[in-house]
Amino acid sequence: QVQLVESGGGLVQPGGSLRLSCAMSRSFYNTYTMGWYRQAPGKQRELVARITTGGNTAYADSVKGRFTISRDNANNTVYLQMNSLKPEDAAVYYCNISPLRIGIQWGQGTQVTVSS
Repeated sequence: QVQLVESGGGLVQPGGSLRLSCAMSRSFYNTYTMGWYRQAPGKQRELVARITTGGNTAYADSVKGRFTISRDNANNTVYLQMNSLKPEDAAVYYCNISPLRIGIQWGQGTQVTVSS
């Protein structure tokens, strides 16, 4: 079943901003730490940000100071505000629980393209 739907990606110039949304079709996810992951062409998937049920956040060094993760439990949604985007931020972005577990399902992701 599709339980996570990412949106908000698009084409942006370097230095621009995007706000990604992760709609969690099951309120079940409100009880988990959630993360934003990305996978660039030819690269491994990486965790870029995560947020606990209590709102504590953590970021990869590569995005720290530029990205902000947040969540709205009432609306079953996790957000990723991305500022000062760089070409190396280009990737497909996914949301999911953190840490990952064997057998979890992934959404389609949302494509972020940063022109160079």
